[in-house]
Amino acid sequence: MDALIVECRAILFDMDGTLVDSTSVVERQWKQFAERHGLDYAHIMRISHGRRNAETIREIAPHLATTEVFDQFDAAEREDRHGLRAVSGSAELIGKLAEREWAVVTSASRELAANRLQAVHLPLPKVLIGADNVRLGKPDPEGYLTAARLLNIEPGLCVVFEDTRPGLEAARAAGMRAIGITTTFPHTQLGPVDCIADFENAGVDRTPSGSIRLTLACY
Repeated sequence: MDALIVECRAILFDMDGTLVDSTSVVERQWKQFAERHGLDYAHIMRISHGRRNAETIREIAPHLATTEVFDQFDAAEREDRHGLRAVSGSAELIGKLAEREWAVVTSASRELAANRLQAVHLPLPKVLIGADNVRLGKPDPEGYLTAARLLNIEPGLCVVFEDTRPGLEAARAAGMRAIGITTTFPHTQLGPVDCIADFENAGVDRTPSGSIRLTLACY
């Protein structure tokens, strides 16, 4: 691995797979949904990561794309906390940042995101953009641009950590520096992007102008 040094004014995090390792819950809920409705679970897992649940359901089973089904799926995910854990080093990294220096932009609902962050004892950010706060989900940049606006920081001064291609594409479309984290996919599947394994040993200090200087072990 090589040392990567990045300067920015704010860090924007995805939630599932970036701050919270929720793989076991996500896979379990989609598996139950697929079995209940006679759907192809393997296909669902190929397309669902990084996207809003409603968008996945609309694609795989348009006949099930109702508010009631979406709400039921969200409720089942909120109740299922078994296996959730914080991504290594995430709490330590967040603890080094000021309140207005970080945000979460997720394809989960705002309520589910808060639920999972609290379940793994991570703080809730001042700015939390959920699936229900935007018109278009990732890979559209709306969520990231909204977070930057609420932080009052130019998009080009933000760094984004994401574990999926749709998320990385959203960050780049917003004009932000995108860094992959290989909790869900190997770096070879995330495209030509700098990647980290987790936030363990991530270094944070300040430039003379007050910007954040991140030192990361990348590959």
